[in-house]
Amino acid sequence: MLGPASSLVLASASPRRLDLLRQIGLEPDAIDPPDIDETPGPAELPAKYAERMALAKAAAVAARHENSYVVAADTVVAVGRRILPKADDLGTASRCLALLSGRRHRVYGALSIHAPGGATRLRLIRTDVVFKRLSEAELKDYLALGEWRGKAGGYAIQGRAAIFVRQIIGSYSNVVGLSLHDLAMVLDSLGFKPQS
Repeated sequence: MLGPASSLVLASASPRRLDLLRQIGLEPDAIDPPDIDETPGPAELPAKYAERMALAKAAAVAARHENSYVVAADTVVAVGRRILPKADDLGTASRCLALLSGRRHRVYGALSIHAPGGATRLRLIRTDVVFKRLSEAELKDYLALGEWRGKAGGYAIQGRAAIFVRQIIGSYSNVVGLSLHDLAMVLDSLGFKPQS
């Protein structure tokens, strides 16, 4: 006999993460974005930054939802040791895309899940993405679309930027914002029972 269904809280305002949860049949009972300082530390490495952010987000929201499973994630686009920012303006998006053009970069996704009773699991997922060399016209056209706004590294792989990707090694959903395979594995290991 199955136990009672578990309450699920998404610690993110990202519509992409909500869409990803729904893709695998999970509808959060609440969406509660954390309000934390997301400034990288001096010389902080991309993977460590992603892990720190995911843990901090989960902890901040779990304090308000003690009897729920809280899912928090952070996505970091990196070139070498350099963390690329979320593109909030045209200049930032243009610089990010120029840097990614014709190169391989890494997308680190950190997933932190806080369970009722206090257990917390952290998982780091790395996906390598290779961009083709972008022409000036391609860059200009993409920037004009505006889908880069608020995206780490200045692009949305699930949108028009998909045509820039020559190769992807690892989880596609991780690049979108949340590795679904890892999410399902961790929730299962923590005893999460989805609502039917």
